Amino acid sequence: MRIDIITVVPEILKSPFEASILKRAIDKGVVEVHLHNLRDYTDKSYNQVDDYQFGGGAGMVLMIEPIDKCISTLKSQREYDEVIYMTPDGKTLNQKMANSLSLLNNVIILCGHYKGVDQRVRDLFVTKEISIGDYVLSGGELGAAVLCDTVIRLIPGVLNNETSALTDTFQDNLLAPPVYTRPAEYKGHKVPDILLSGNFPEIETWREDEAYKRTEQLRPDLLND
Repeated sequence: MRIDIITVVPEILKSPFEASILKRAIDKGVVEVHLHNLRDYTDKSYNQVDDYQFGGGAGMVLMIEPIDKCISTLKSQREYDEVIYMTPDGKTLNQKMANSLSLLNNVIILCGHYKGVDQRVRDLFVTKEISIGDYVLSGGELGAAVLCDTVIRLIPGVLNNETSALTDTFQDNLLAPPVYTRPAEYKGHKVPDILLSGNFPEIETWREDEAYKRTEQLRPDLLND
């Protein structure tokens, strides 16, 4: 999978891809992540990529010209499955969406900034708009990092145990059950006996029951879905 991220502040995005699971995925060659500084695609003085909005109003807007140049350059080199725009008014990211995106080959992620982008960018180039929650960030970079993390970890070969992602919270519209590790007893608090029994069919039944109970208690809305 190849992910091209367009941003005006690439420095924000370097760190997430230089450690842990994402770095291992890149080192293995399972995924490529390329950062593109939007300022490299402008002919304006002082590398300007934003301007005042027509009609007045507070806040600057990313202009269409440099975004068009960047996306057009990338598209001249390969085909892309999606051009994603990170925006608070996009469709909220969930596990089902992450599962679907993990199956793609080439993706462009455009990070909004300031008051967003010229609407014509969304009309002409963007194929999917994604939000990571009902709040506003200074830019789309952190949202892009979240999106990449949740998608990349699902790609086969990224996690050491590929079945791990399949049992994550939300994969089956249930929260994950409680998990325990050694010691079996700590300050009077014991691990449930069933987990020490070695009876794996019964353990799976216990986990399913606990997942349902936890979901019913904490996120009953998921059961309605």
